[in-house]
Amino acid sequence: MGNVLAPVLDLHRPLRRQEPLTNPGSFDELHRKCKEVFPQQMEGVKLILNKAPNNHFQVTHTVHMSTVGQSSYHFNTTYVGDRQLSPTETFPMLVGDIDSCGSLNAQVLHLVAERIRTKAVFQTQQARFVTWQFDGELRGDDYTATLTLSNPDVLSQSVIVVAHFLQSVTSRLVLGGEMVYHRRPGEEGAIVTLAGKYTARKWVATLNIGYGGAHASYYHRANEQVQVGVELEANTRLQDTTFAFGYQLNLPPANVVFRGLLDSNWCVGGVLEKKLLPLPVTLALGAFLNHWKNRFHCGFSVIVG
Repeated sequence: MGNVLAPVLDLHRPLRRQEPLTNPGSFDELHRKCKEVFPQQMEGVKLILNKAPNNHFQVTHTVHMSTVGQSSYHFNTTYVGDRQLSPTETFPMLVGDIDSCGSLNAQVLHLVAERIRTKAVFQTQQARFVTWQFDGELRGDDYTATLTLSNPDVLSQSVIVVAHFLQSVTSRLVLGGEMVYHRRPGEEGAIVTLAGKYTARKWVATLNIGYGGAHASYYHRANEQVQVGVELEANTRLQDTTFAFGYQLNLPPANVVFRGLLDSNWCVGGVLEKKLLPLPVTLALGAFLNHWKNRFHCGFSVIVG
């Protein structure tokens, strides 16, 4: 009698709710969380003026006075449409940037359908075309597929084709891969890279590994003020491996953000950003030192608007 009653189920035990799968995002953004912690290189003096005539247009003037390279001026315009999918995604979008040497960089982003996005990139170096690229991206409920066609030339029979695919396996795990195919006279080949990303409540771990090497990153949010990131890159062709540690410190009461880095090439650096509220002005001061090459450079920038 006891054996018959033993397998009775506990009907009062709550069932574990399975989290729905979400779109994994773009392949190029797998390491974005970690990279945002690291400071951007700065040198010389830079003045950036932002002006928005209306809700659709934004104009930016950038003057850069360099101490190691050529000083330059950039004029940038951005147009955004009325279809907003998220706070950072609005379609269509047209971006153009031209410098004092006459080099142009232009991008066009358009939402063809609810799940299909396209992008065209054109880049010139003075009067010569150097890049023309076309992207098509399909975003499903739990996957993203992208196909990129770069510098196609029928006359010389050269082209670069890049295919990406990401699949959300669980609510935290994303798996996918990349295939890069290139062809030009006398040379043809392809490289396949596998990718994985695991997202927890306070940390994100990402790994890309393939024939050309590996790229691993780890991002951790300690609290509302402190974030850290670690990157490891190995290149099998160059027989080179680099390691970098970065951190970000937020001080909201002082409107200050500080980012620092330390890498295996004996480089240390940091950038301090300060918002001068209520004025629409941001000041940034950065310094970087390479102990191995005995090089030091610093930079200062002012952003208005």
